[in-house]
Amino acid sequence: MNLETYYEYCLSKKGVTEHFPFDEDTLVFKVGGKMFALSSLMQWEKAEPSVNLKCDPDRAQELRAQYDDIKPGFHMSKIHWNTIAINKSVPDLLIKELIDHSYDLVYKSLTKKMQLEL
Repeated sequence: MNLETYYEYCLSKKGVTEHFPFDEDTLVFKVGGKMFALSSLMQWEKAEPSVNLKCDPDRAQELRAQYDDIKPGFHMSKIHWNTIAINKSVPDLLIKELIDHSYDLVYKSLTKKMQLEL
């Protein structure tokens, strides 16, 4: 997966906005003002990309056991976030599924009113 594919996939979701709330390097995708994906642009440039995605805690444990390239979230809650190395052992199709999962978790946590506004 390349940066453009990742970027376009995240932005294609309903109500998604992009931000740089921490620094000029960390691209954050939000829905309803809440993060669901973030990644270092510098790491993409170094050909060592990874993405932090929210995940159901039980599924997060299963994924970490199954893939060496899925680790507890870097600088995030280790229970609810995974860091996934891109272009390693995790197939692109699964990465897209995990982006969807992260988006869905955050979207469902929004109020009904906010969901309707999106």
